[in-house]
Amino acid sequence: MKILHTSDWHIGKKLMGRDRYDEFRAVLFEISDICEREKVRLALVAGDIFDTYTPSAEAEQIFYDGVKSIARHCAVLIISGNHDDYVRLTAASAFAQELNVYIAGNNLKSIECGGDFPVRPVKSDCGYVVFEDETGGKVYINILPYPNEARFKEGKSDESFGEKMTRWIEYGERGKSERLPSVFLSHIFVAGGTVCDGEREIDLGGARLVATEILPDCDYCALGHLHRRQKLGKNAYYSGAIMQFSFDEAGAEKSVNVFDLDENGVSNFKQIKLTSPKNLIRLQANCAADGVKLLNENGGCYVELTLNLKEPLTPAESAALHCSENLAALKADVAFNRSEVKVSNKNKSSSQLFTEFYKSRYDSQPSDDLLSLFLSLTEEE
Repeated sequence: MKILHTSDWHIGKKLMGRDRYDEFRAVLFEISDICEREKVRLALVAGDIFDTYTPSAEAEQIFYDGVKSIARHCAVLIISGNHDDYVRLTAASAFAQELNVYIAGNNLKSIECGGDFPVRPVKSDCGYVVFEDETGGKVYINILPYPNEARFKEGKSDESFGEKMTRWIEYGERGKSERLPSVFLSHIFVAGGTVCDGEREIDLGGARLVATEILPDCDYCALGHLHRRQKLGKNAYYSGAIMQFSFDEAGAEKSVNVFDLDENGVSNFKQIKLTSPKNLIRLQANCAADGVKLLNENGGCYVELTLNLKEPLTPAESAALHCSENLAALKADVAFNRSEVKVSNKNKSSSQLFTEFYKSRYDSQPSDDLLSLFLSLTEEE
């Protein structure tokens, strides 16, 4: 069965206050085109469909239109991420299934099986589903949407997060009554993964890291949560976000993973580049005029521009720079008197802000336990 793996759509996410709806719409239809061109039979979307619990009506419309287009070519299985309100995301499941789209918001409900589609779910229980194509080929999928106690209706206990993850993963493995090609589909932070500035920091405290050793015995782990595409262990893949969302991703290629899966395992694996979203780039100039020139030369990109100056910008120079619609962030480094340059906290992570504040008050670094406690206060249930 030909499978496509994508994740972290974050529909509605803004860049320095600006909407990117046209790019979201274009990239979802680009993924649809890839499904048609590559003859994909099953598309897996590993969470963080939206950027917030309450997406705008336009963001939801882009999601519905994009997924409907993808479903014209293949079955679609979607799980919720930590940015998604899983109740809201699954609210349209009954209608979605009529289009061969299946949404799992937690691991407490099974996927409705049957239907007349060439690729369809034929067996399911809480935490897993088996898809079958018209040739009789089957794929077993262990489903684990973004896991926490609240979403799985569990109270607090003495179990460590690692113990809970082991239990949740094993729960999704229990349906393997026959030897089938298998996928683990989840939205988690696996230890050793590389993060970007635009990602939630709660897991960075270490409390919710998932060790590679507890990942299930399967042919392919289709993961979401980290925005850089990467491989961990022998077969755990983050497909990465579909767009560059922060400037530390400047130059990072965005793609989807496509591969064949059968009784012999994964074959014909490839990463197909996504070309429709705008690139984010970082540029430097030594004066405002050169900065304007660089912005004009890179009109198809969003730019973070750093100016290395000997004196502050004049109002006219500032206005000329901000006339460029592609200027997303401007940083001015004035060499002659750095003490007067205002320090910006923009783009700093939560842990950086807390560490700097703590050090300014107590002249020492916060302990790992204190930092983890602070980060836990920002967790979204």
